[in-house]
Amino acid sequence: MTQAPTPPPNSPPTEEERSKDRFFEKVGVLAQEMIEAHGREFTMGTLVLAARFIADGKPIGRPKSS
Repeated sequence: MTQAPTPPPNSPPTEEERSKDRFFEKVGVLAQEMIEAHGREFTMGTLVLAARFIADGKPIGRPKSS
């Protein structure tokens, strides 16, 4: 994965940065809902496992049954 060049200080965020911020907010909301429903341990374990699946190139989620 390559890093995009760093924009000059005080420049407006790029569309990619805005998109990443929206996804980060969604993950934050989901994580908070998970904590409220099942606790911190479950939430951390789930997010770490998802990160591991991403790193290993495995699909996330259960296969759809036909």
